[in-house]
Amino acid sequence: MRTFVAVEVHSENVLDAIANLQTAFDIKASPVSRQNMHFTLLFLGEITDDIAEDVKKSLSSIIFEPIELNFTHLGAFPNPKFPRVIWIGVDKIASEQLVELAAQVEKKLAPLGFKSDKPFKPHLTIFRVKNKIDDVSKEIEKYKQVSLGKDVICELKFKKSVLTSNGPIYSDLQVIKAQ
Repeated sequence: MRTFVAVEVHSENVLDAIANLQTAFDIKASPVSRQNMHFTLLFLGEITDDIAEDVKKSLSSIIFEPIELNFTHLGAFPNPKFPRVIWIGVDKIASEQLVELAAQVEKKLAPLGFKSDKPFKPHLTIFRVKNKIDDVSKEIEKYKQVSLGKDVICELKFKKSVLTSNGPIYSDLQVIKAQ
């Protein structure tokens, strides 16, 4: 099964603001659906049921405080001139807390052979770009400083992803509550 560890956005106000932004953003790209809004802390890829049980055991010892997020700016990976992903970032304090949580996840799962292929950069993907599109620098510049609201992360989730022609379908394999 294809898996990852994430924290999800739940605030209806934030999700509404993101949906409005996706509608206003003038690009040819696939918007991420509201039920799939999350920060991937560590992508695990294809794993067996036995490994999934080991992951659950390792993750169950994670302890973290709730994280308050302020959604503050937009960006693109790898860059706005040749985007593959358009994302929303969070304030500095929340970003640091998410980096710490991702590091804790990686530390717990490293003995099982899981390691991130690049440093974790907190971002909420709102568009995936399948085909080459024009430079989106001007669109992103419009939203360089934006306030899309606040949310509080109170759960860490180990998730399963099933890819379909209509986009991925995610389900929870484990939920760890903040302390």
